[in-house]
Amino acid sequence: MAAGAAPPNGRTPHEGERTVGELFADATAELSSLVHDEIALAKAEIKADVVRGGIGTAAGVVAGVVALAAVPMFSFGFAWGLQALGITTGWSFTIVGGAYVLIAALLAVMMIRYFKKIKKPERTIAGAQATAEVLKNARPRPATKEEIDRALGRIR
Repeated sequence: MAAGAAPPNGRTPHEGERTVGELFADATAELSSLVHDEIALAKAEIKADVVRGGIGTAAGVVAGVVALAAVPMFSFGFAWGLQALGITTGWSFTIVGGAYVLIAALLAVMMIRYFKKIKKPERTIAGAQATAEVLKNARPRPATKEEIDRALGRIR
């Protein structure tokens, strides 16, 4: 539309009144801002759970390393040391094997405790559901007779 030309409906907006385009742009900007805020909330809630998951995973890895790498390296030394103290060779190796299983079990319990502390992002889910509900039920209200008459230039 050329500068100074009248809009197609023959009326210009009153002072302080916004055009449909401006209203739509504002609504789009606010919806975009809302979505960005929901994403930021999700990131904040999930970050703590990721840290807990990382600690639990590290405990699991340590348990695996202890069970697989340390057992062969030290088992013979401990078993022969027990045998030197007067315990028979068979019982010495059994005691050493049991000690390593106990260490691995304790680390596994620690891993499970950290994993159980992980929870879903409740506030993010609730906020997203509320936003979806508002958008699902959002419908433009019908224009009043006065607004139609004003738009058509019948009244000022």
